[in-house]
Amino acid sequence: MPSSQRSGPICHTCNVSPDRPGVYRFLWIALLLASAGCAQLAPRPELPEDRALPPGETTELDRAMASLEAAHPGQSGFRLISDGPEAFAIRVQSAEAAGRSIDVQTYIWHSDLAGGYLAWTLLAAADRGVRVRLLVDDLDARSHNDGFAALHAHPAIEVRLFNPHAYRKGTIPLTLEWVNSFGRLTRRMHNKSWIVDNRIAVVGGRNLGNEYFDVSVDGNFIDLDFAMVGPVVRAASVAFDEYWNSPLAYPMSALSPENVSDAALADLRARLAKWVSNARASSYAALLAEHEGARRLLAGGELLTWSAEFAFIADHPLKASPTYEGRDESAVLDAMLPSMQATGDRLTLLSPYFVPGRDGQALLIGLASEGREVRVLTNSLAANDVAAVHGGYTRYRKKLVKGGVQLWELKPEPGGKATGLAGSSVASLHTKALVVDGASLFVGSYNLDPRSTALNCEQVVFVSHPALAAEVEALFAIETGSERAWRVTHGAGGLRWDDGIETHHSDPGATAGRRFQAWLAKVLRLDAQL
Repeated sequence: MPSSQRSGPICHTCNVSPDRPGVYRFLWIALLLASAGCAQLAPRPELPEDRALPPGETTELDRAMASLEAAHPGQSGFRLISDGPEAFAIRVQSAEAAGRSIDVQTYIWHSDLAGGYLAWTLLAAADRGVRVRLLVDDLDARSHNDGFAALHAHPAIEVRLFNPHAYRKGTIPLTLEWVNSFGRLTRRMHNKSWIVDNRIAVVGGRNLGNEYFDVSVDGNFIDLDFAMVGPVVRAASVAFDEYWNSPLAYPMSALSPENVSDAALADLRARLAKWVSNARASSYAALLAEHEGARRLLAGGELLTWSAEFAFIADHPLKASPTYEGRDESAVLDAMLPSMQATGDRLTLLSPYFVPGRDGQALLIGLASEGREVRVLTNSLAANDVAAVHGGYTRYRKKLVKGGVQLWELKPEPGGKATGLAGSSVASLHTKALVVDGASLFVGSYNLDPRSTALNCEQVVFVSHPALAAEVEALFAIETGSERAWRVTHGAGGLRWDDGIETHHSDPGATAGRRFQAWLAKVLRLDAQL
């Protein structure tokens, strides 16, 4: 989101002025250091309960989806979306069709072509009278503070930031706040939902930014969403409301009141208009025009697969509070674990950040030793966007492979995949999915790592349907092909990376700097934060 001037602290006991004269510099520094002890986030203002608007019968989506739901009583419809442009198109077109409400929950919202276009689309919906609620985690949002504040100035848009920082500007105050409040700020909301008119939802791994929709020239994430229709949408809305009404979700009017103004909104409109003009003139716009899947789905539910066995699972929002009694509980893992343990034939896992821990390692090796086929795709060190996470993963890699787990690591090359505005780009796995026995699957925001389990708030959609499971397994087969991934095995000389053409005996394609970062994370045993 675009940004300009940001606001000062929300603090119980202090409000340090940033304009002290230079002659008092030493005193100012001392005072600033002392303020680390009072950089505490004030309690959220009392707000009335605010719930999702129920489905109606008047909007375009109501008319298209109500008949579908009537024809499939007790079922929900699902479409897996692995294609970036289609994932972008379903969000834009559903917002354009909205007649009543749009609820968006995200971990990251970039101020780039895709992020700006989506903001423009939501602003246009609000101009039509559609109620728009935006819930964004503040780990990234702080740097776009006044863009969100400007949106909040629209009478039909409310923006809330989850687990926000007390200070809205300045690197030094931010650093001091992290020192003082690390236990709180390290806990983040990783959920991603896009819900329109309580009739259709898009849920999965994608944040809102270029790389998640194959726009980026720097890196394209291999990602996965569910487009959903039916009762599962209402379940997603219930989860959204739980986060929206949480004491950790602060309105922009409380965090940055001086930046919530008609003038700021007018300025944002002007900047977004330029972005939209650039977007419509780009080669990406032509690529979008080739994708009719979103239009067909919204017009009449084509391409949906219906199932009566489904669930929407989300962690409790107070999991992000270090004082919450159930902070170490993971509703998502609790839902996935019994299915994993009950694997009868094969378990297929895609996880960008894969740090299974001792318990996860024992479970996977145990299944393999009992004759189950256990297959895992994760990022190689060269493809991983967080080298430190790879260091945590390497502590378990050799035992997993020696224990019979089949392991692949994604290459950094695009491997013939459709790319962004300027051609080739680096590939990185961002899909988070689990398939059990080719029959049931979980798709969502959860990585198999300690951060998703114990620190982040996560969500996942469970569906039982062999056709949908087969789609994810087909994606797995493509991404583990020799052109796109290395198979990791163990021989007399230790671990080997093989693509059928060349064999490597250490992490292939990784720079010395990335190797050092991974090694340091491994030595320091930073698993709990990975």
